Amino acid sequence: MLNLTFGWLWITLGFLSGAALGMGFHKDTFMGGYDSWPRRMTRLGHIAFFGTGFLNVLAGLTIVTLDLGTESLGWSITTNALILGAISMPICCFIAARWKRAKPIFILPVVSLTLAGVGFSLLLSLISIAALDGVWP
Repeated sequence: MLNLTFGWLWITLGFLSGAALGMGFHKDTFMGGYDSWPRRMTRLGHIAFFGTGFLNVLAGLTIVTLDLGTESLGWSITTNALILGAISMPICCFIAARWKRAKPIFILPVVSLTLAGVGFSLLLSLISIAALDGVWP
């Protein structure tokens, strides 16, 4: 349920960040122009709220729909990695928009989100195999 709630919060932040950025987007020279690094990274940060928010909503719906017992260490690591990646991605985008040299900080969201993707894939595969064997309801 945490991923579901967090996902909707993050989508809402996507709306709000878009509204804030939209205040200046009509100007050709806003944040250095359309093709400038700061403007591109800021747009990416804004979109990261939506993308990672949707991933968390999807994860939450998957967990609720399949009635998964997420108390295990595997599920805990997977769901927390998804939330960590979601929090860190827009922050890294906004920091990199200001300081281009900060690009290496993207390792945190990339590793977190990749870990979450691998975790969900493996755990759901194990559940599918267990269901085929009649072990999972």
